Amino acid sequence: MAAEPAIERAAAGRGLAAAWRSTPLLAGSAVLHAAGLAALGLAPHRWPLVCAALLADHCAIAGAGLWPRSRLLGPNLSRLPAAAAGRGEVALTFDDGPDPEVTPRVLDLLDRHGARASFFCIGRRAAAHPGLVGEIARRGHAVENHSQSHPHAFVLYPPRALGREIDRAQEILARAAGRPPRCFRAPAGLRSLLLEPALAARGLALVSWTRRGFDTVRSRPEAVAGRLLAGLSPGDVLLLHDGSSARAAGGGPVVLAALPRLLDGIAERGLRAVAFESAGTPPLESTGGLGA
Repeated sequence: MAAEPAIERAAAGRGLAAAWRSTPLLAGSAVLHAAGLAALGLAPHRWPLVCAALLADHCAIAGAGLWPRSRLLGPNLSRLPAAAAGRGEVALTFDDGPDPEVTPRVLDLLDRHGARASFFCIGRRAAAHPGLVGEIARRGHAVENHSQSHPHAFVLYPPRALGREIDRAQEILARAAGRPPRCFRAPAGLRSLLLEPALAARGLALVSWTRRGFDTVRSRPEAVAGRLLAGLSPGDVLLLHDGSSARAAGGGPVVLAALPRLLDGIAERGLRAVAFESAGTPPLESTGGLGA
């Protein structure tokens, strides 16, 4: 069976552009639009029915973009491959950094537990703290692309604006880390049907997650760690934030209090935290359907 486009890019190191392939949802949408135009030409009085069908189609596409783990708009990596799961590995990821207060302490905690992680960095923050990005890479973690400015309206951006957000961050992160990012995570996990063609043209793979701790809104470290550990399975991809972390009762970033609990829980379950692209970790595989 042929590999998914995002898996091919993961294996190839994303240095080259890849051909974009439409998904069944998008192909069906194109057929529906063509049929709607034909129907209007043959029976103009049927326009309410045609408009209703097209509106439902647009709502389905929009809904797919609002579901972070959906593959209806294109490949989406949310689990490690079966071989990595068989080795008892889980992927630990951090978003929205680097943060000069939080990121160095996260790195120290990871070192203390012998864990590795992937840091999905915002280009604008990386430009302000390039040495910190370099330190992430020096300690054996992966630096990945989380857009240039993490715009709230990212899902609405046209192709040129999407390209600018990806390319500016890619350039900054590649220079600071010493190698270009190979993965991209959309701001808040939200995307439009335009994102996958943009990523394919740049040889990047879209990454989401299996479970998240909601550490940007929850102030109780035990709740954050407990959510990530409940039902934890080999191959899961865990989402935390070294940037934009909520504050715990004592005033410190909740991620710093939750992370030791999480790492201890991972070890107690006989699992090991790894980064995407870590030594010995094979190319990622995508999940089916909408995801759990």
